Amino acid sequence: MLKTASTSRSTIPIIAMFLLFTSAAVLEAKNLTALAALSNSDVWFHLRTGLWILQNHAVPHTGLFSQSPDAPWIAASWLYDLKLAIWYNLLGLRSIPMFLMFFRAALAVLTFLLAGGRGNFWPAVAVSAVAQYILAAVPPTPAYVSVLLFGLELLLLLASRRSARLRTLFWLPPLFLVWANLDIHFVYGLALLLLFLVSLGLEKFVPLGAAHPEQSTKLAAIAALSFLATLITPYFYRPYAVFFSTVFSPANSVLPDYHAPGFRQPQDYILLLFAMSAFLALGLRRSRDPFLIALLAISAGLSFHSQRDVWLVTLAAVAVIGEAIPIPAATEPAASTPLRHLLIAAALAVVVLALAVVLRLPQRPQALLAKVGQSYPVAACNYIREHHLPQPLFNAFEWGGFLAWYLPDYPVAIDGRTDLYGDDFILQYSQMMSANLRYTDFPAIANARTILLPHSAVMAQALSRVSAFTVAYSDGVTTVLTRNTDVQ
Repeated sequence: MLKTASTSRSTIPIIAMFLLFTSAAVLEAKNLTALAALSNSDVWFHLRTGLWILQNHAVPHTGLFSQSPDAPWIAASWLYDLKLAIWYNLLGLRSIPMFLMFFRAALAVLTFLLAGGRGNFWPAVAVSAVAQYILAAVPPTPAYVSVLLFGLELLLLLASRRSARLRTLFWLPPLFLVWANLDIHFVYGLALLLLFLVSLGLEKFVPLGAAHPEQSTKLAAIAALSFLATLITPYFYRPYAVFFSTVFSPANSVLPDYHAPGFRQPQDYILLLFAMSAFLALGLRRSRDPFLIALLAISAGLSFHSQRDVWLVTLAAVAVIGEAIPIPAATEPAASTPLRHLLIAAALAVVVLALAVVLRLPQRPQALLAKVGQSYPVAACNYIREHHLPQPLFNAFEWGGFLAWYLPDYPVAIDGRTDLYGDDFILQYSQMMSANLRYTDFPAIANARTILLPHSAVMAQALSRVSAFTVAYSDGVTTVLTRNTDVQ
């Protein structure tokens, strides 16, 4: 009886972890929302860039696929693009939902550990579930890689601080080496490391003064190596320039992803309550921990200023709450999670996700394209290609990345690469699309011979009534217009 009860107590946590690690990913395989409801089309552009890298065995330095092919531009996320392209060649369009499925499973494992799952099993399960719900809308772009690597870095920093050893920090330089080639948000990771080092001096955990010169030297070496690792990319220091130009761009005021959360969806309210709970946890503990206080405050400021950064305060809140929950006595059932139980649950999750990719994701490209066509101009692109509509093309901002992949023979007028097009161009585009600037005063559309816009767009409706244009194609997603002089 005792053996049976012990087996039951060990099985329940494994099942709970298995469900935690796989639920969101399996739902993704069932719904295929990664294809139909992407908040932006950047993933398609990354796919197109990765295919170009595979074909040319080089990284780009100019504005590929755009109507500014000679303008300087770098693919700062070139390694992510390359991996996506490799998987695309193996699995086709199934690679996109597959990426998101494994990202979500990795996020579940990471937030579970960050919340103290090894010592506080059930609270960590609950915290991880909340974090996954808040971040459910993050698309499978390089930014998701930064979510995972930022969380991993935070896990290493807290583990080092808890054990008062620097051994775990030796993983940081290789982590930054990989991160800097995957996404420009590695800069947030360096900022986190700097905050950690400053806080160590303030809280006298590992004094940075003369009392422990060896520790200080090692910490300084780790930080220096981490910074130097970020320079080992095909573009040297230029990803830094892309990051800061993107973050401080005046054009962000017209880009939805850079707006503050609108509190029009449940996740925004849960995020606010989650952050408040983390602050409350610090207050109830009367915490004077400079690292956690500064981390939570700074990440909250960034996240509530720009919804694309909500993952910062989410991960910070997970870490703060995980640190605040007292560890139960070791004699209590399920008080701790043995490493082998965690590995068993993770292995089972990998097997189930692999089966979901094989069995649940359609193998026929037509089925996946039909799903894509619910949100993107698949049918309109087919019409343009079949009828050889004239160039140059003018397209909507949110479709630029998709067109670069699906309609490669037509260079796009604009896409998500704000560093390529510049602030003035994007601001003028926004003014024109909202009818605050005459289309004749915006050369990109004034010189276009084929125009592809969302069917519900203000300019699509307006231009369809202008005598200079003819509606060549229209459906519930897209309106395609051509100039009358081009109609045969």
